[in-house]
Amino acid sequence: MDRRSFLRASTVGGAAAAATSLAAPAVAQGRTTWRMVTTWPRNFPGLGVGAQRLADRITAATDGQLTVEVFSAGEMVPALQSLDAVIDGTAEMSHGAAYYWQNKSVALSFFTGVPFGLTAAEHSAWMRFLGGQEMWDEVYDQFGVMGFLSGNTGTQTGGWFREELTSLDDLQGLRFRTPGLGGQVWQRLGASVTNMAGGEIFQALQSGTLDAAEFVGPYNDLALGFYQVCKHYYTSSFVEPGLATELAVDKAKFLELPESTQAIVRAACQAEYENVYSDFVANDPRALATIVNDHGVTAHPSFPDDIVEAGANASKEMIQELLASDDDLTARTARSFVDALKLMRTRTEGTDQVFTTARQRFFDTSDL
Repeated sequence: MDRRSFLRASTVGGAAAAATSLAAPAVAQGRTTWRMVTTWPRNFPGLGVGAQRLADRITAATDGQLTVEVFSAGEMVPALQSLDAVIDGTAEMSHGAAYYWQNKSVALSFFTGVPFGLTAAEHSAWMRFLGGQEMWDEVYDQFGVMGFLSGNTGTQTGGWFREELTSLDDLQGLRFRTPGLGGQVWQRLGASVTNMAGGEIFQALQSGTLDAAEFVGPYNDLALGFYQVCKHYYTSSFVEPGLATELAVDKAKFLELPESTQAIVRAACQAEYENVYSDFVANDPRALATIVNDHGVTAHPSFPDDIVEAGANASKEMIQELLASDDDLTARTARSFVDALKLMRTRTEGTDQVFTTARQRFFDTSDL
C-alpha cells in the first residue's frame, strides 16, 4: 500500500468512526460494547491491523457478548492520549505501547522494549513465566488499568537519516524522533530527541522539523513514505530489540466481566502477540526489498561501531540508574527485567545465535 492510498483509507475510516465517537458503551440483553482507542492510524500494517484483528477476535469468541469497537488515532482522542482515555473513562480499552506513557512511570518502558534488552521471545518469557506480568500489574494498579501483551514487532530498524552516519560526531544536535528508554540513550549520545505519533512523522521530516526518525521497520515505514525524504536506512536497532504492544483495559470494568470473558480477552491477546510478530517477520523482508529496489534507498545493516559501543555504554549506565531508583517500583521492575535478561541470554546467545551463525556460514540457499 502506498502512502497516499494508506492515508486515504485512514481518512475514510476516521470519518465513519467519528459519527459514533461520543457514543456511550452499549449494554443490552447481557451484551456489552467496549470502545478501543489506539495510537495507530486505521489499517496501519501490522499494528493498526493487529488492533482491529484483536477486537474482532474478542467479539467473535464471545459471540458478541463483548463487542469491541475500534477508534484509530485521532478518531476519538489524539494518538498519545489513548491511555488517558481509559483512565478517565472515555474508553474501556487502549491499544498502544507502554513506553509512550513513561511520563506516568518510567517503569512502564520495561514492558515495551529496552536498549540491548530482551528479544520478542525473551520478552514474552519474562512476562509469562519470570514475573514480568506481576510487576506490570503493580505499576498499572496505580492508574486503575491492567495491561496485556498484544503484539511484538521483533527487532526494529535503527531509523531513517538524510545523510550516512560515519561516526558518533554525526549525532550531535541531530533532531531525531525516537521514544522510550531508547530515546534517552540517543539523547545521551548527543541527539536532540522528541516523540510523536507515527502519523505525524512524515510531515515533520518533510518540513525539516526532524533530521531523522525511527518508527518500527520496513513493513510500517514503507506505508508512511519515509523513503521520499531520507535515503539512508539502518536496518537493525540496538535500542529496540523486541518492541511489545499492549492492550490496556479499565481494571474495575474488566473484573466485572464474567470470568469466561476475561479468559477470552487474555487468550486473544496472547494469540495476537504471536500473530503480530509473525506478520512482521513475513512482511518486513518484502517491504525492505521494495524500499531498496524501487525507491533508491541505501540499507545499512548496522550503525558505525563507535555509535553502537557508545550506545551500549549509555544503555548500561541508564539501567544502573534505574536499578538504583528512589522509586521502589521502578527499581524492582528493573531488577526483575535484568535478572530475566541474564538468564535468557544464555539460551539465545548459546543456542539460537550459534545456529543462525552456522546457517549463515554454511547453508547457502541461493541455489535452492
